[in-house]
Amino acid sequence: MNPRRYRLAGIWLTLAAALTLASCDERQESRAQRADFSIYRHSMDGAPSSLDPAQASHLYANFLAVNLYDTLYRYKYLARPYQLAPNLADDLPRVSADGLIYTIRIKPGVYFIDDPAFPDGKGRAVRAADFVYSLKRQFDPDTKAQGTWLWQGRIVGLDEWKENGSDYDEDVPGLKALDDRTVQIQLISPFPQLTHTLAQGFSAIVPREAVDFYGPEFAIHPVGSGPYKLQLFNSASAVLVRNTGFRKEPFSLEAEGFTPESQSRFGLEPLEGRMPPFTDRIEIEFIAEDAARWNAFIAGELDFIKVPVSQFDQVLASREPPTLTPALAAKYYLGANLESGFVHTDFNMDDQRIGYHPDPDQDARNKALRCAITKAFDWPKRNEIFYYGIGQVFPGIIPPAAAEFQKDQDASAVTRDLDGARDLLSKFGWNAGNLPILEYGFPSHVTERQMFEQFRSFMSDIGYPEDKIRSLTYATYGDYARAFLNREVMLATTGWTMDYPDAQNTVQLFFGPNSSPGSNSANYDNEEFNRLYRASSTMQPSPMRTAMYRNMNRIVIDDCATISGISRTLILLWDRDLAMLPDRSFVGGFFFRFVDSGKAGPAAAEDSGREATQ
Repeated sequence: MNPRRYRLAGIWLTLAAALTLASCDERQESRAQRADFSIYRHSMDGAPSSLDPAQASHLYANFLAVNLYDTLYRYKYLARPYQLAPNLADDLPRVSADGLIYTIRIKPGVYFIDDPAFPDGKGRAVRAADFVYSLKRQFDPDTKAQGTWLWQGRIVGLDEWKENGSDYDEDVPGLKALDDRTVQIQLISPFPQLTHTLAQGFSAIVPREAVDFYGPEFAIHPVGSGPYKLQLFNSASAVLVRNTGFRKEPFSLEAEGFTPESQSRFGLEPLEGRMPPFTDRIEIEFIAEDAARWNAFIAGELDFIKVPVSQFDQVLASREPPTLTPALAAKYYLGANLESGFVHTDFNMDDQRIGYHPDPDQDARNKALRCAITKAFDWPKRNEIFYYGIGQVFPGIIPPAAAEFQKDQDASAVTRDLDGARDLLSKFGWNAGNLPILEYGFPSHVTERQMFEQFRSFMSDIGYPEDKIRSLTYATYGDYARAFLNREVMLATTGWTMDYPDAQNTVQLFFGPNSSPGSNSANYDNEEFNRLYRASSTMQPSPMRTAMYRNMNRIVIDDCATISGISRTLILLWDRDLAMLPDRSFVGGFFFRFVDSGKAGPAAAEDSGREATQ
């Protein structure tokens, strides 16, 4: 869930262009000075408020969680389309013929980092029982976990364990450590996406000793077995340092899905046979404001940036395909990718002013109001002003990155219809005097404020009084996320980055039992949608399952539960003296372990600056 972007004034663009080239020599000199101790400096446009994997509900927290902790699985670094690979597990699961029992062996000789939580401060071996404990935490009400939705109603006895008091000394029949290295999971019904869920930050393995030892402070004192350990964390930055005790596994281009035709130019070949992590220190700056983040990048203080849309005019020589200007192509690599997710604005269906209402007549009026608001939304303007016109607008909740996306679907749900919106308001008795106050939530950033003002202008075009459209601002994205997860935000705009490459991961956003604090922040609850979701959730990919997903998509559109949506084209820039292929999608933070900040890539003249193939 990612903050939006905004345009800067022309004077800033001019200054940035001048500073970009001036900073490059300083950047090269700085890297040469730290040749014996490699540092990679990464920027993020939001910050996590907790490093507890149970709270890894957005991209920012997940990036850190999968580096500080281990998950059983991860995604191959270079394979496109994305493919699962063992991480802490020693192989893919052994699955019973009926698809209900998964048996997973974990690698031997893996240790948690040294920490005062352990006797004598010495980290112990990671055991299968640690995975069992970590998954139980997702169902412990005291944890206030945000990943429960991934396994709710899936594992035999786990929901009952929660209902019976969440006693960690009580066994869960479907979640067992058969021995120190063997995990067995028994499902209630087939769940084809289970292995994908075990590659999420939510499933990261934590030691009970550390949770008990640190209590609430565990949120900022991670104790894991991942490739890095935490040295510093605050609202502005995080510093990760190499876990020298991390298991020794030689890097293999072939195993990671290397494609020479499209990826050779990134200088990855010399990584072959080396032991990740390749970089000693990862410095992550949390810089929400686009101007500040861009300024830090061009000043040589950062090695990577997801380019703010406000800079696209300066950075790109062409939109289709996205291509760097010649000057920038000589200095940076470019990655241009349609995101694996989408941006949408959800109505809080739990709010009787706009959502469900016990009075059937008022419930119908509320639906008409939501539909009028949706019809008044101007997607082309939103795309052009905030996404440079290169985002892809689509109706509903199945984004273009999903295989189940329907290219020829009816686009009327994302076509502005002011007359239709006014007619709905009039037909259902809405007028300027009785329209409810709309409370639009967002973090306190310039871009978010501008998006709110644009939304207010869209609504004024159908006669909605401007003083009835009010902002709910929050100091940080974490504060904002907590508010809408607590059902306190009437209209919440968020970006969903798919957890795994299956449309089940987006339709579950509107499954009733996943309501807040789960992933269903709209608190949508439609009986037919829920029936289709349950029926499809046990199915392998097939034309029938795809048809069911598309039917669910239409139900959400017809109920006007969300204003959706757009998939952004992300423009990534990174220094040419870095050997890496960054990712904001399924590989996510996993790519940190493969960043080589001490190895220069091939000469800039050999490349035209076209986008990375991902």
